[in-house]
Amino acid sequence: MHPLDWVIIAGYLLIMLAIGVWAHRQVADTADFFTAGGRMPWWLAGISHHMSGYSAVVFVAYAGVAYDQGIVSYVVFMFPLAVATGIGAFLFAPKWNRLRTHYRIASPLEYLARRFNVPTQQVLAWSGSLLKVFDVAAKWSAIALLLNEFVGIPLGWGIVITAAVTLVYCTAGGLWADALTELGQFVIQGVAAFAMIGAVGIALADRGFSYANFWSALPAGHTAPTTSSYPAYFLLVYVLVKTFEYNGGMWNLAQRYIATPTSAAARRTALLSSALYLVWPIVLMLPMFAAPLLVRVENSEDVYAQMALQFLPAGLLGLVLVGVFSHTMAMAASDATAISAVMTRDVLPRVWRRAGEFTDEQFLRAGRVLTVVFVFLSVVLALNAENLGGVLGIIVAWVGALIGPISIPMMLGMLRPFRHVGPTAALISWAGGLLTFALAKYALGLSEAITVVSPVLVSLLLFVAVGAWYRDAPPAAEEIAEALTRDPDPELAAT
Repeated sequence: MHPLDWVIIAGYLLIMLAIGVWAHRQVADTADFFTAGGRMPWWLAGISHHMSGYSAVVFVAYAGVAYDQGIVSYVVFMFPLAVATGIGAFLFAPKWNRLRTHYRIASPLEYLARRFNVPTQQVLAWSGSLLKVFDVAAKWSAIALLLNEFVGIPLGWGIVITAAVTLVYCTAGGLWADALTELGQFVIQGVAAFAMIGAVGIALADRGFSYANFWSALPAGHTAPTTSSYPAYFLLVYVLVKTFEYNGGMWNLAQRYIATPTSAAARRTALLSSALYLVWPIVLMLPMFAAPLLVRVENSEDVYAQMALQFLPAGLLGLVLVGVFSHTMAMAASDATAISAVMTRDVLPRVWRRAGEFTDEQFLRAGRVLTVVFVFLSVVLALNAENLGGVLGIIVAWVGALIGPISIPMMLGMLRPFRHVGPTAALISWAGGLLTFALAKYALGLSEAITVVSPVLVSLLLFVAVGAWYRDAPPAAEEIAEALTRDPDPELAAT
C-alpha cells in the first residue's frame, strides 16, 4: 500500500484510542460503563445499534456469496435485519428500556432470576457467553483475512492487532466509548463505501457497463432473490431468528435500548436502525454484485479486497480498509461490553460469594477484567477458525442456529401472553434447540439451511407447548409482565 494509506490507518487507530480515553472520564460507576447511565440519545443509540449488528463478515463471507450467487446475499442476510428490527421497535425495544426503569437492570439477563429462576438465568448466561466467544472469533478472523489480502499481514497477527486496539478503548470507556467510536466509524465507513462505489463505477464504465445496466450481464441466477443454497423458507425462518437475535438475543443490541433515557427513545432507536439495515447494506454491497464482471478470484471471500486493491487509488485504499475495520471493531467492542455486563452482574456473584459484597468500584474493575478475558478467549478461537468451518460456517451455522434456543426464553419471557411460562419450559426449550442443532449438523449431516432453521423452530414449539402444559412461572412473572405493559413514559403513551 501507499504511505498515505498507512497514515490514514494510523490516524484512525489513534482517534479510536483517543475516544476511549475521553469516554473513560465519563465512567463513574457500573451504570455508566454498562448502560451509559441511561442517557444515550436515541439517534446515537440507533447508529450504534446498526453498527454493532454486522462486521467485516459483510466484506468477506457475504461478499463471497454475492460473488458466487448474487443479490441473495442482501435478500437473505441483510434484508431480514431490517424486518426483524422493525418488528422489535414495537414488540421488544420499549420493554428493554422499561426493565431498566422498573428494575434498574444493567445486563439483559439480570431480570431472568426473578422472571424464571437462578438456574435458568445461569444456563442462558453461560451458554450465551460461550456462543458469543465463537461469534466474535469469526469477526476477528474476517478482518484478519482482509488485512492479509490488503497488506500481507499474517492472519494471526491481524487477529491480535485488531483485538488489541478494540480492547483498549472498550475496557476504558464501556458503552459510551462503544457508541461514540461507532458514530465516528459510521461516518468513515460512509466515505469509504461511496469511494468504492465510485471506483467500481469507473471500472464498469471501462467495460461498457454502468450501475443501471450491468445486471443483465451477470451470471445466470445472480438476480434471483433466493437460490437452492438459500431457499425461500430459509429466508422466512431467518427473519424469525433475527427477530430474536437483533432485539435482545444478541445482548449488546439490547444494551442500546436499555441505555436510552425513555421507552419512546428506545423505539426510535430501533426504527432508525431498521431503516439503516434496509438501505445501507445496498450501498456497501453494490460493488460486490458487480464483481463477477470485473475480477476473477480463486477464493470468493477474497473478492472485496481484490477489487479494492485493483481499483482504488492511494489514500482511498487505506480509507476502505479503515471502513472495514469499523464494522468489526464496533461489533466486537459492543459484544465485549455486553458479555462483561452479563458475567459481572449475573454470573460472578453466583459463582463467587465474595463478589456479592463488591462495591460499585470493585464491580467496575471486575467488568474491565472480564472484558479482557472475553477478548482473549475469542482471539484463541479466531486463530483456529478454519477448524470450525470458516467465517461463514461460524456465523450462519453456529450463531444463526444457536441464538434462537438461547434467546427465546429471554425474549418471550418479557411478553404478557407468555407470563404463565416458567423455568421448566425455558430449560426444555433451550435443551431441545441445542440437541436439534447437534443432530442436524453432526449426526444427520443435514443442509446448512435445515441446520439453521430446525433449532429455533423446535425451541419455539417447546417453549409454547411445554409452557401451556406445565405452568410453573413464579409469582414475579405476572408482576414483570404487568410492569412491562404499563408505560411509565407519557411520551410513548401519546405516540
